[in-house]
Amino acid sequence: MITGTFGLTFTPMSIPNVAVMTTIPLHTTVHGSGPGIVLAHGAGGGIESNFGPVIPALAAGHTVVASDYPGDDTPLTLDALADALVTAAVDAGVETFTIVGFSLGTAVAVRAAARHPERVTGLLLTAGLATPDHRARLAVQAWQDLLDRGAHEAFARLALLTGFSTDFVNGLPADIVDDVVRQTAAAIPGGTRAQAALVETVDTTADLAAIAVPTLVVATTADLLVNPANSRTLAAAIPGAEYAEIAAGHVVMVERPEEWQKLLTDFLDRHGL
Repeated sequence: MITGTFGLTFTPMSIPNVAVMTTIPLHTTVHGSGPGIVLAHGAGGGIESNFGPVIPALAAGHTVVASDYPGDDTPLTLDALADALVTAAVDAGVETFTIVGFSLGTAVAVRAAARHPERVTGLLLTAGLATPDHRARLAVQAWQDLLDRGAHEAFARLALLTGFSTDFVNGLPADIVDDVVRQTAAAIPGGTRAQAALVETVDTTADLAAIAVPTLVVATTADLLVNPANSRTLAAAIPGAEYAEIAAGHVVMVERPEEWQKLLTDFLDRHGL
């Protein structure tokens, strides 16, 4: 089930040679201690739903800065959202950090690294994209149409169909499928429409060749929402990027949380991040 987001405003910091965009309200929590990690969640999700299963392992040796995007229809731009995540980390006392991005959060992470190279020390990008292909664009356009019509159960059905692998959905007990749809429909986060609109327009293609930090790209190979070819494109375009695959749908933290956690923590350990 998708969980909600909340709001708290941070003031923008002054960074040489970068124009900081209008402040976007975030709700931020901090976990653990040690080298910095910033989490960048996907559209229609939040910190708890996207990263809840892996935060304890990440926070065991790191300071994890976890920011939810706005819980309303605050207009979003990629630059402003990237700047807001960086601001939240610095306000929390974390001066440099690795960004762990999921889905839309991979584009936010790449843009943050491009705009704030003095802050970002590594990137871990899962189920991501540089710019939406036709299927991803059609999907988030459908999200917006359904939300505009108040068709929340239809939205939830689409989310279940595309967010999880075929095997996962067909493996659910028949008597709980309708309950999952109803529960998801009742818990669509505020801000989902604005986040879907941002997915429709993101493009970090021009940023990729200049990324100069250790990077891991994780493809979810049974993904019906963001085709895994998008992850392969990211890995090929980022110099020195490592590439890994998980046999899961888009919502990897539900289908394969332990496998995902191991990839993330092993990469952080190997690179001293």
